[in-house]
This record gives sequence, C-alpha cells and structure tokens, in this order.
Amino acid sequence: MKSINVSLNDEEFVNIISDILANKEFQKLANYTHHNSNRLQHSINVSYDAYKLCKKLNLDYRSVSRAALLHDFFLIDNYAINRRNRLKTLMMHPRYALENSLKYFELSDMEKNIIVTHMFPLGLDIPRYKESILVDLVDDYVAIRESYQAKKNEIGSAVSFLAIFIVNFISTFR
Repeated sequence: MKSINVSLNDEEFVNIISDILANKEFQKLANYTHHNSNRLQHSINVSYDAYKLCKKLNLDYRSVSRAALLHDFFLIDNYAINRRNRLKTLMMHPRYALENSLKYFELSDMEKNIIVTHMFPLGLDIPRYKESILVDLVDDYVAIRESYQAKKNEIGSAVSFLAIFIVNFISTFR
C-alpha cells in the first residue's frame, strides 16, 4: 500500500477519524490515482483542511472530518474506464461513496448530506448544511492545490534539467 501523510500531531483529528483509517476496505483508496496523488491521501487532505476550518468557524468539525474523509470512498478506477463512463462516475461517485460508507459506518444525516453533495452543483443532491457547502469548497480547493503542486514539480524538474544542460553545455567551451 502507498504511504499516506496524516498530521499525527493533531491528536484530536486522528481520534475522530481513526476507525475509518483502520478500515481495510477504506485503505484500498490508496491504490487509486486521484488529482496526481491517490484517493486516500486526497481524502485525508480534504478532511484535515475542512476540520481546521470548521474549528475556526465553530461548525460541526467532528461530522465534517468523518464525512470529508469518506467523500470519495468509491472503488472505481477513473483512468481504467472509457470517457463516457468516466463522466458518469464523476456525476454518480458521491452516491457510490455514500453507499460504501453506509456499509461500514454509521452516519448522521449531516454526514450523509456532506458526502452526497460534495460535487454540488454537478450532482443531483442539494447541500442542506453549512458544513456540506464547506466540504464541497474545500474539496475543490484541495484538488486544485494537489494538481498545481504536481505541475509545479514537473515545471521545477524541467527547469532543473534545462539549467544542468546549460551549465554542462557552457562548460564544454572552456
């Protein structure tokens, strides 16, 4: 299994989500590519950022932490299916994630709504809680941040390669 990065320094956060992280079926998310990371790491990133924001805003950070962690709990490889099915998965994966989550965990109405509406307005369901809207926005932010970081690394590697090439090229003229 690929390694994951959890902020273990935040004991309260880890205690809230530890049963989910320990679930063998949930751990399979590490095997699925997602926004130039893996789906498990992406879900942890969304969960932790949403947790911190909810604490600052005096919202239900416990429900948000758990639901945000489960928001992409579906075991379909987006990159192994054709474009048409990929679009269907994009639209339907919140419902797939909710179905999977309910198999393994008890969820409050708020947690269910957070999971099923995290793609609003693309999905068919409407957010009923501030926390649902917050997770939707944090998910978008994290996806952009993860994609940007991957591109930044690619650009950095290309610039480094170019710099090494130029230095080596110039040194041949001495």
